[in-house]
Amino acid sequence: MKLIIRKALTFFSVYYAYMVEYRAELILWVLSGSLPIILMGIWIQAAQGGRFSLSPVDFTRYFLTVFIVRQITVVWVIWDFEREVVEGKLSPKLLQPIDPVWHHVAGHLSERVARIPFAFLLIALFFILYPQAFWIPSLIQFLLFTLAVALAFILRFVIQYTLALFAFWTERASALENFWLLFFLFFSGMIAPLDVFPENVRAIVLFTPFPYLIDFPTSLLVGLPVDVTRGFLSMVGWILIFLGANRLLWRAGLKRYSGMGA
Repeated sequence: MKLIIRKALTFFSVYYAYMVEYRAELILWVLSGSLPIILMGIWIQAAQGGRFSLSPVDFTRYFLTVFIVRQITVVWVIWDFEREVVEGKLSPKLLQPIDPVWHHVAGHLSERVARIPFAFLLIALFFILYPQAFWIPSLIQFLLFTLAVALAFILRFVIQYTLALFAFWTERASALENFWLLFFLFFSGMIAPLDVFPENVRAIVLFTPFPYLIDFPTSLLVGLPVDVTRGFLSMVGWILIFLGANRLLWRAGLKRYSGMGA
């Protein structure tokens, strides 16, 4: 166990030092996730007409939390893995006594730590500009949100890494992510809360993994009505499904891999 912890800390420290080298770019990466803030203004105006169950303040808090969730759960492993396969850079990692996925996990986690200070500054600025939206969640809400957003990151990572494994069969595996993104934008809760969806549409969407990536953890922190038990069970279930598919694709892909570009 001590050896595993030491290896994990080494991985994390190395990738954290690498991420800190790109401090200026980190600011741009944080700002690139500001789409929820832009959408917030649109939905606030729409809510002032009284046509939705959510008030303008509810929309403000919802999209601010969406911004926070996006900062924590953003994933880019498919582009890194695709490049490694196409350029043959995966070959030396396969010689190491550790699954190459842990390189990507360490990179993502260390980037979170380097990104958080900039995100906090933007959140503080937001509350200065919109003090009426400030609220303090209860301890239960915060703990449930923390667990949900951690599972959302794992689910998002496993999904994208599973899609990335198609790089063993095609040089444009990232095209699958672009296609996935179309459904993700509309059904995850990033464009609009699921509460504003028609009941029949929402019932169908809840059987997909999309709402558990953003809408579910966001609703927990804001205090919107949500089925907590179903949400967590669905997240764990989808993680196991994609993890199983991931391992099958990994074994099949390695049989095809020939170090393209190496």
